[in-house]
Amino acid sequence: MPELPEVETVRRGLQPVLEGARLVKVEARRPDLRFPFPDKFSERLTDKTVTALGRRAKYLTMHIEDGPLLICHLGMSGSFRIETAESSGVPGAFHHERSKSSAHDHVVFDVVSPQGERSRVIFNDPRRFGFMLFAEGAPDTHPMLAGLGVEPTGNALDGPLLASLLEGRRAPLKVALLDQRLIAGLGNIYVSEALWRAGLSPLREAGTVAGTGKKTREQCRRLAEAIRSVIADAIAAGGSSLRDYVQADGSLGYFQHSFAVYDREGEPCPKPGCRGNIERIVQSGRSTFYCRTCQR
Repeated sequence: MPELPEVETVRRGLQPVLEGARLVKVEARRPDLRFPFPDKFSERLTDKTVTALGRRAKYLTMHIEDGPLLICHLGMSGSFRIETAESSGVPGAFHHERSKSSAHDHVVFDVVSPQGERSRVIFNDPRRFGFMLFAEGAPDTHPMLAGLGVEPTGNALDGPLLASLLEGRRAPLKVALLDQRLIAGLGNIYVSEALWRAGLSPLREAGTVAGTGKKTREQCRRLAEAIRSVIADAIAAGGSSLRDYVQADGSLGYFQHSFAVYDREGEPCPKPGCRGNIERIVQSGRSTFYCRTCQR
């Protein structure tokens, strides 16, 4: 499933086309995806202007003038593509074939920019695990967004805040970091990568890095910095193209070529001076990749 960097890459790809544009026609080609479309889905969006395109954790948020907030989730295989008058195909180089069947084009937004340029934004989802829902009232009260933790993309996530989130937690560190109530949008791939960068074992109790001593303060600082940097690096690289994920312009992300540990079981640890090998274990039903030699 696409993680935060993939969703942020999609947002940035859609932003120039959707922000400030008018939705002249919205077509839902089936009654549901993972969930049924909201009542009067097309009618409530048609002829409305998109004032902003945002992201909260792994959700895209489309802010509509005088309308509801539209919450979008890509699911396992969902993707957006942009079609303009100059290009009826999908630009970008592919390493993996994506769905081109119109049978999987489930939602079509016909938009007109403030300059009068017309384009189409099409949501394609072969597995139909994605969804689009309306949020009425304050966005953070919607069940999908309520209770989400701090975003890992800004300076708000620092050592002291991370220590306060992990204090007293006996769950393994990796499991705690995947708790969306603590850090929103942080997923399996990037937790493994961040823990390797910070030199911390995914198996240690989360609360052991939340003490007041000099050593634990330094560990929390390193971990917060590693989380922010690995997310920033992945966004800059366009995300990681695992299975069906593609960017909004049709091209694939390439951060997977920079993985230090994820999916590298049995390979030598890339940390200079470390003679360990990458191992794979299972935590809470999910694969964890780490080096037991340099991650303590």
